[in-house]
Amino acid sequence: MTTEPQRRRASVSDVARRAQVSVGTVSNVLNRPDRVSPATRERVLAAIDDLSFVPNGSARQLRAGTITTVGAIVLDIANPFFTDVARGIEDRLARDDYTLMVASSEEDPERESRYLRLFEEHGVRGVMVVPATDRVDHLLALRERGVGVVLLDRPAPTPDLSSVAVDDVRGGELAAQHLLDQGHTRVAFLNGPHSIRQCADRLRGVEHALAAAGLDPAEHLTEITLPSLNADGGEAATRALLAREDRPTALFCVNDLAALGALRTLRREGVDVPGEVAVVGYDDVAFAAELATPLTSVRQPTHLLGERAADLLLRGRDAVAEQVVFQPELVVRASSAGDRA
Repeated sequence: MTTEPQRRRASVSDVARRAQVSVGTVSNVLNRPDRVSPATRERVLAAIDDLSFVPNGSARQLRAGTITTVGAIVLDIANPFFTDVARGIEDRLARDDYTLMVASSEEDPERESRYLRLFEEHGVRGVMVVPATDRVDHLLALRERGVGVVLLDRPAPTPDLSSVAVDDVRGGELAAQHLLDQGHTRVAFLNGPHSIRQCADRLRGVEHALAAAGLDPAEHLTEITLPSLNADGGEAATRALLAREDRPTALFCVNDLAALGALRTLRREGVDVPGEVAVVGYDDVAFAAELATPLTSVRQPTHLLGERAADLLLRGRDAVAEQVVFQPELVVRASSAGDRA
């Protein structure tokens, strides 16, 4: 089977040749049509239509100094948490007629760097980034090259860098304290790698709550690192926990996707929730309240996170850096509240 060669994208010069006018006349038709006679304008528009010409908006913005595209890199756009954050970004940008490009790093620093390079080559005004690791030196270097940077879902490690985040230490405390209040003293934390700031902070919160209750985390907390921060990872970790003789009576999951996987496994194995095992998630995404056993979760203001990050970015590189930290709240539902067997 043969494939047809890809058609070359028509240029301004192609349009000018087809319409038998200068490149400058084509530019005027696109940007200042009142300067061109009706007959010439119609001829140029016909050529544009014939050639399916699409103006290079990025180049035009760069020449005019009015770049209206920004980028965002999240850990996993398939995660409803990041989808909601991206919607908040988009809604804020739309008010000023900006365009958003979104990419997923998949928790891979090299993939993150590739997207940052592509965004920079595209000439974006700035980027909002959920870093895949605790390093930000490459983001500081990007800012020095003239690209605005806002850390998303992570506090800035330096006061001259803007950021929008949630107090995840407090979030971990809220989840663990709730489980302790329900009488659980053997808690498992289905966590991600500590190189991800959110994972490390939520663990610190759990440990703080246990210590405040007089319980040694080394004895009362089991941490399992998920193979992936999604439902499949939650399923794999829960299967491993159920195989233990001293299996915990409560699971705190680093996000709601992992909690979804945990609930699926527990239901499949005939384990009563919350009678035998309580489950708490994190993020309070839209599906959390709609599950067969509604999920207790630590709620983050996802839409507001995105809106505020975009707002900080649009202020420009010369604005005073600002670090915004939102407080989470615990939403208690049937997966953790009720009589224990």
